[in-house]
Amino acid sequence: MTDAALTDGDTTEATATVLVVEDEPSIADVLTIALRYHRFDVLVAGSVREAVDAVRRARPDVALLDVMLPDGDGRDIARQLRLSRPETAVVFLTARDAPAEIVGGLSLGDDYITKPFNVDEVVARVRAVLRRTLPGDRIAVRPPLRYGDLELDEATYTVRRAGRAVDLTPTEYALLRFLVRNAGAVVTKEQLLRHVWRYEHAAESTVVETYISYLRRKLDAHGPPLIMTRRGVGYGLASPGSP
Repeated sequence: MTDAALTDGDTTEATATVLVVEDEPSIADVLTIALRYHRFDVLVAGSVREAVDAVRRARPDVALLDVMLPDGDGRDIARQLRLSRPETAVVFLTARDAPAEIVGGLSLGDDYITKPFNVDEVVARVRAVLRRTLPGDRIAVRPPLRYGDLELDEATYTVRRAGRAVDLTPTEYALLRFLVRNAGAVVTKEQLLRHVWRYEHAAESTVVETYISYLRRKLDAHGPPLIMTRRGVGYGLASPGSP
């Protein structure tokens, strides 16, 4: 049994539900990947109408709101939430950075983040808001995920190898986490596209090969090669301690 198996916790319930209201698919995708790998349930809406429907169905714990939407204004969603779901926290995530806009947003919501943003900061701010609005036992702290000299801290979204920090992007982290959770197996490109990039169907793309290359460059700087290629099949992790 690997160290990863000892700390596997996929059955742990999500810590909270976040509604991401964002009409730009690339931004919504980045936020969704980061939040899900921090154990949040994520709902995505691209318009005011979709957001209202999502709130009615799922009662999210926090709404992450863009202001400029195709069919209205995210501030209208915040006003509706204050009336109908006052327990739902509101965080604005918008390109509007004028002081008057920020002050007005904070009068409606619990936090205000301007674009362009750092996704790790967004996750940290969501956690901070939830600490103020949810009971303390709702935000679970999970033990680090370990494999050999590799450690993934799922509370702080950080990675260390041989005791040294490895700086990964959210997508690199998601890819590495999936490989560690499936240590001992060879995972196919199609599985990686489906679970890391959320592609429903296999795509003719070099994105997996590109990110595997990025990961190898960063991880191999601190130890022997860790990610192995099974030609024509997929990728897996070398046995801990192997040269």
